[in-house]
Amino acid sequence: MNAAFVFCNGKLTVYLKGELDHHAAKEIRTRIDGEILRRKPEILGLDFQKVTFMDSSGLGLVMGRYKLMAESGGKVVIENPPSHIKKVMHIAGISKLATIVFTDKNKTDIKKSKKEEQENEACKGQDNKSDENTVSGVVAE
Repeated sequence: MNAAFVFCNGKLTVYLKGELDHHAAKEIRTRIDGEILRRKPEILGLDFQKVTFMDSSGLGLVMGRYKLMAESGGKVVIENPPSHIKKVMHIAGISKLATIVFTDKNKTDIKKSKKEEQENEACKGQDNKSDENTVSGVVAE
């Protein structure tokens, strides 16, 4: 399991890649919590686009980060989950805690506002200076 972290405009996005099982979840959970406490984001985006497998530990990871973000008034957004993972999240009730969105232009159920799109484009256009809008780390198994 790999995870890359990007913080921009008050949003911490975690790009997950690989298998999210009980072995990987502990390390990723610890790192996400550290970044939340350090950056204090308004929004935590968890991008599942490249997650190939997820067990109940992945659900626990989402629920725990929801609780942490809710304590500070923030919210969690699940981005780009593959259909099998989206289905499990709906069954488990994750969609009641976090918004599930697709940022891929080819998806039909995109739920991003024009403002969010402009902010994301602005972040992409910036070089990674040592300010608050940077890639803040990578976790690899």
